[in-house]
Amino acid sequence: MSTTNKWLPQDHVSKALKEVFIENAAREMTPTRQMLYVFHIAEALKYQRRTGWVDRGIEDCESISDHLFRITFMSQFLKTPGLDISKCFSIALAHDVAEAIVGDITPTDVKIDKTEKSYREKITIEYITDLIKPYNEKAALKLKEDWNAYEYQTCLEAKYVKDLDKYEMLVQAMEYEKRHPGVDLEEFWSALEVIKTDEVKGWAKELIQEREDNKAQ
Repeated sequence: MSTTNKWLPQDHVSKALKEVFIENAAREMTPTRQMLYVFHIAEALKYQRRTGWVDRGIEDCESISDHLFRITFMSQFLKTPGLDISKCFSIALAHDVAEAIVGDITPTDVKIDKTEKSYREKITIEYITDLIKPYNEKAALKLKEDWNAYEYQTCLEAKYVKDLDKYEMLVQAMEYEKRHPGVDLEEFWSALEVIKTDEVKGWAKELIQEREDNKAQ
């Protein structure tokens, strides 16, 4: 089901933010005020839970920002020669920012296909960066560049962050398996097959061993 011609990011910010924007419309919308609006948008990442875990009945599961933090934290420890760690860091931070408005859409969502998901996230990044530009055009362009790098996998750093995205999910899956023994999260482990980089494969191998050790106890 596609709603590409109807969906606009400004229509999907929270009710409270819409009210703030309406209030500010009566005043001069300065670059600084627009940045504050962006910071308010980002708050949604802190409280919006990751859909995959919610759908499996995991109570008090991680938020999108929890996931973003650990991927970014992980990225600083990569040691593959030729990898720009600062670029990994910024791509990791940027890659899910659009979910503050779009939400965490999963492949199991029958109403929104992959093309529609990509479209919504793309125009949301454009919307957010347009708000940032009057205050800091360079930072706005970098945010868009980092998001595009991840979305279209245009550089080595983006490929590593893509693998970290899967790896972090698997670490979280194992932690939930230990915390909630009755919950079946086996389907998440198929993500092992799409991890491509040697270093992250090595991390995943250690994770698999720990999981097997846990099962044997």
